[in-house]
Amino acid sequence: MEFFELLKRRRSVRKYKSEKIPAEVLEKIYEAIRWSPSAGNLQAYEVFLVEDRQRLSQLARAAFGQDFIAEAAVALVFCADPDQAASRYGARGRNLYALQDATIACTFAHLAAAALGLGSVWIGAFDDAAVWQAIGSPKGLKPVAILPLGYPAENPPPTPRRHWKEFVHPVE
Repeated sequence: MEFFELLKRRRSVRKYKSEKIPAEVLEKIYEAIRWSPSAGNLQAYEVFLVEDRQRLSQLARAAFGQDFIAEAAVALVFCADPDQAASRYGARGRNLYALQDATIACTFAHLAAAALGLGSVWIGAFDDAAVWQAIGSPKGLKPVAILPLGYPAENPPPTPRRHWKEFVHPVE
């Protein structure tokens, strides 16, 4: 699929079929994550794959009752590694670059999923401590996003978008 068409076709999917995602499809998403840009190529993030139904339900509760997470085939939990980014960039790395690295990685996964015919939706509303409990995350990492993945059982219509002329501001 052509990249700009993919951008227009991507949707936030919250209903999934019960079909499993083959390992080779997930590996393509992991490769997309691997090739995402990061500050100083430190790749200051970790990604947790959640397949267990009970843990998916825990994530749904951690995300304030977004129950569709429990219906997904899997969920990827993206965590920033502030210490990794701080090792080279100090406070700015800890407070900004690690967060950017994790969000860029999640964006690449989100787009790769759409290109592979999967549905996903970016989840940013959750209780950090409850997510940590669900994934058994080691201390020091900061959960940034949950990305449930599955074959879509819905085809949401496009949402309205501002024209680029409304948010691009030439500086003279």
